[in-house]
Formats: sequence, C-alpha cells, structure tokens
Amino acid sequence: MAKKSETIIKIENLSKSFGEKVVLDNINLDIKRGEFVTLLGPSGCGKTTLLRMLAGFTQPDEGIITMEDKDILSMPPHQRPLNTVFQRYALFPHLNVYENIAFGLKLKKVESKEIDKRVRKALKMVSMTDYEDRDVNSLSGGQQQRVAIARAIVNQPQVLLLDEPLAALDLKMRKDMQMELKQMHEALGITFIYVTHDQEEALTLSDTIVVMSEGKIQQIGTPIDIYNEPVNSFVADFIGESNILNGTMIKDKEVEFIGHKFECVDKGFGENTAVDVVIRPEDIYIVGNVENADFTGTVKSCTFKGVHYEMFVETDKGFEMMIQDYNAFEEGATVGMFIKPSDIHVMRKERTCNTFQGVMTSPTTVEILGTEFECKEQGLQEGDNVSVRVAFNRVELHDYKEDGKLIGSVHFILYKGDHYHLTVKTEDGNFIYVDTNDIWDNFDVVGISIDKRDIYISKRV
Repeated sequence: MAKKSETIIKIENLSKSFGEKVVLDNINLDIKRGEFVTLLGPSGCGKTTLLRMLAGFTQPDEGIITMEDKDILSMPPHQRPLNTVFQRYALFPHLNVYENIAFGLKLKKVESKEIDKRVRKALKMVSMTDYEDRDVNSLSGGQQQRVAIARAIVNQPQVLLLDEPLAALDLKMRKDMQMELKQMHEALGITFIYVTHDQEEALTLSDTIVVMSEGKIQQIGTPIDIYNEPVNSFVADFIGESNILNGTMIKDKEVEFIGHKFECVDKGFGENTAVDVVIRPEDIYIVGNVENADFTGTVKSCTFKGVHYEMFVETDKGFEMMIQDYNAFEEGATVGMFIKPSDIHVMRKERTCNTFQGVMTSPTTVEILGTEFECKEQGLQEGDNVSVRVAFNRVELHDYKEDGKLIGSVHFILYKGDHYHLTVKTEDGNFIYVDTNDIWDNFDVVGISIDKRDIYISKRV
C-alpha cells in the first residue's frame, strides 16, 4: 500500500482579482497533514479570500488547488472533504443544539443510529454534553462557537477551515477558546486552517504561520521562526512589538545603527550595506549605571503593563527605543543599555529608494505613475523609456489632496526610531514610499508632490 503524502493540500500559482484590485497574487503553499496552519495578516490582505477558495465559495482567476493529489476546484463545496466554521457561526435559529449538529449528516442520509453516535461524540468533544435540547439563541457566544465547531467536526472532515471564529467573543472567552481549539486539534488529529488578524492568537495556536500582505505571502514559518527571524520589516512590525531601525552592515558580524557599532551574529550581507535592524523590546537590557554600557539614554515614559514595565528611552544619538523590563526606571532617569549579539536581527532592505518606470514626454517632463512630472534637463528626448529614482525623504505629502500632483492614501506606517517610513497607495494602485517626521494615520488621504530637482532619470535600454 502506497504511503500517504505528508502534504494534504497543495496550492499553486493562485491568483484572484476583483475588478482592478488584485486580492491574491500568485500564491504557492503546501499544507501538511494534521497541521494547524494560520493565515495571518491585516484586513484586505487576501487571507479570507484564500480560505473561501479552499471551501469552494470563490473561484480563482488562475492556479490550482489539489487535495490528496485531486483537483478540488471543479468540486462543489458540499463534495469537498472539508468543513468551514464561520465568524458569525451561521447556526439555524429554528433548530436546537442537537439538530444543528446533526443537520449535515441528515442531508447526507446517514443512518439515525450513526448520527446519534457522532453527535454525542462531537458534543463531548466541545464540552456541550448537557446542552443538546437547548435553543441555540439561549446560548452565550462561546457556547454558540462550540456548537458551530461540533457541527463541522461531526462530518469527519479531513480539513477544518476556521474564518476568524473567535472575533465576536470577549477577551476572556477568546483566551479560553484558544486553549480549547488547541486541545481539539490535538484530539482530532486533522488539519486546521485558521484565519485571523490577531498576532497573539496566531502565535498561541499555530504549528505554521503564513503571514500575508497585499495579496502576497510574506513569510511561512513556525511561530518561533516568525517572531525571532522575520524576513522583512512588515513581518517584524506585524508580529509583536519591535524596534525597527535603519542600519549599515559594516562587515560580517558587525553592524551599525542608532549611531553605534554592535557585534552581531549575522553575515553574508557584504560590506557597508544598508540593512534593516530589528530589536525586540524585551531584548534590550536597561540599567541605572551608565559605565561600560553599549549606549546611554534618557527615559521619556514608563508604563506598568501588568507583567512588565514598558519604557520609551531617547538614546544619546536622538533615537527612540521601546524597552520592556521587570524593573521600572522613572521618567527623566539617565540609563545605560546593552544588547546581546544574538538578539540583533539583521534583514536585507526591500528597497533603498523609490524606483519607477516612465517615459519622457519632453526633455524636461516625464510621465510616471500615470502623471506628468517636471524634471531637470538630463540629456533625454521625448519618447525615451526611462527608469526614475526618488529618495524616500524627497516625496512630500499634503493634508489637502488637491495640493499634490497625485492622490493616495497612507497604507502602512513603520516607525524607524527617528522618523516614520510610510507606504502610500495611489488611486491607480501603485505604491510610493515616504520618509517623514510628520505624523499620519492609516488610511489618511493625501496629496503627493515631488520636486523636479529630486527626480533622477536614466535611459532604459
């Protein structure tokens, strides 16, 4: 007898657009048998669309989904060997608990004796044994969630899909249900695919986390890998608290950031290379004695967070760092700080400036991002295809969108210790990256300007 493949679901080159908006962009993912996989990301990243494609409620524009080496895209939802637990539970209000759980089995014309056996087993699994005759409307949110899970697992699916199933619960109930879900997964031994935007939930529950942004997979890994070894600044910022800073890799195992040189464990970045540096707040050691410290600073705020104190410290070179420690240092105190080499995580920069492709509309005008900008005379002619570079800190944002050449909205904000690095999405769906000291909020609509002196052009061959 052939051994079953470790992979139960294989997703290849999956893409989906709604109108001009790309929701999933060439997704490739293998899901292992019996694994607890979490699709994690902010609203609009594509995680629920991906789950709906697995369930059969949405069809992709391109790509393949196979389960047990069989194409499931051509199967209707009810024939797929998986079940979905929705955020709103979707229980039938006119049926009691027992009837809700038994509903799918009755549709499949399962023998009544077998239905009773399976329903009682499912009730026991979700700790609802004494509730079979209860009206579902009389149940609490947590109890309704258990019934929804029981209704899904009673069908003995090979895969259970869960779409933000704890989002409607209060904090304590959510924490309790997280533990129960983890225990259920271990007891059932089936594959769970779970959607959430809650990082703590993902870290608590998962064997594997798939971090998504803008329809793309950013990183796949265990909770420990994702937390300790983020591949880019988005993942580092999205998973837990982080100090994310611009740095320079001087040479192997030596990096400079916040105006100081540090020993680290990273290598292979080259020499004098621009990098991003991630330091988790709990990995900065803070002391009252400044002698022999790696660097010093002044405490700007100190807040008790229950288990630890959270402090913001302005360093001796003017950078702000978040520090979490069991000891409190009062506001205004001068402190020394240390960072172990193994606690410094160096990442390659995704980009060092804005780069666009454009075309010269005259020797002193260039069209980029669907808009014509003035530029300096650079020896180019009308019709030349060009590459355009603009430094992050040379893009200007305006409160009034009418003041800019382009209109966009702030999409992602990353604090870099002494400035903000913004991702701004234009009306046409292009991205511009901006370094600024101004404070903006996510989804702020802004005008975008670039001075002609800050547009650098080279001819494309």
